[in-house]
Amino acid sequence: MNLMIFGAGFSGLAIARTLAGECGFAAGTTRSEARFGELRSAGLSPFTYEGGQPSPQLHKALSKTTHLVMSIAPDAGGDPLLDAFAGGLGEIMPKLEWIGYLSTVGVYGDHGGEWVDETTPCRPVSKRSVARLAAEEGWARLADQVHVPLAIIRLSGIYGPGRNALRTLEQGKARRMIKPGQVFNRIHVEDIGGATALLARQCLGGIYNVTDNVPAPPQDVVECAAKLMGVAPPPETDFETADISPMARSFYSENKRVSNARIRAAGYEFLHPDYEAGLGALWRDAAWAG
Repeated sequence: MNLMIFGAGFSGLAIARTLAGECGFAAGTTRSEARFGELRSAGLSPFTYEGGQPSPQLHKALSKTTHLVMSIAPDAGGDPLLDAFAGGLGEIMPKLEWIGYLSTVGVYGDHGGEWVDETTPCRPVSKRSVARLAAEEGWARLADQVHVPLAIIRLSGIYGPGRNALRTLEQGKARRMIKPGQVFNRIHVEDIGGATALLARQCLGGIYNVTDNVPAPPQDVVECAAKLMGVAPPPETDFETADISPMARSFYSENKRVSNARIRAAGYEFLHPDYEAGLGALWRDAAWAG
């Protein structure tokens, strides 16, 4: 396996660490050379990429890539790589065998707290989720042109070392926001790495929800973190009157329970099947602070 990760951030590095010992070649991109050391520590040869056509050096690495992971979020202009690769993937990556595109469960939109799975029609609400769905469709077209399997990996709220309720509680930023009936799914970053690695190893295509087993109210997660730390949880705040950013409020406009049955049927066993297991492991291993 020769791996290329476009956008080697929090999730991309977890994928790299999971597959590090299985790659003949592994590389990743970042916008800043300041992060090169971080990429190297995860086993990746680092390249800068800020959009547009890849540099000659990056182009050379792409020519031997067999497994491509795309983890760059679309911006106001859309997915930057869809424009860069508009002429087709075959000439740029002649050895390509599999593509993984990291998307979001936000593409499903609001379902009033009901269960959704990969067959549920998408009706995204936010502009960012609309852009994600358009990017999924664009990558599907590129993959079809070269007859390469594409795994669309829809992620729920990501947490892990340095990015979790324990950390926000310690920083004094945690809020116990109450909106009756509201639930969210979550996913530990290690399970993003593990599930993506399984799909890459088997060159599996299709849509997969990579999310935990237990959708839960957000205040329950804060209470769990407080119990682990042995501190009192913050006071309850009514969502309707809370002073929060428009982006934070927009997350609460979507309410659904997301099934992960398909990725489990593909053979993936979650390391952290719910938020209690995930937060417990972060606290036990002293990894919560990052």
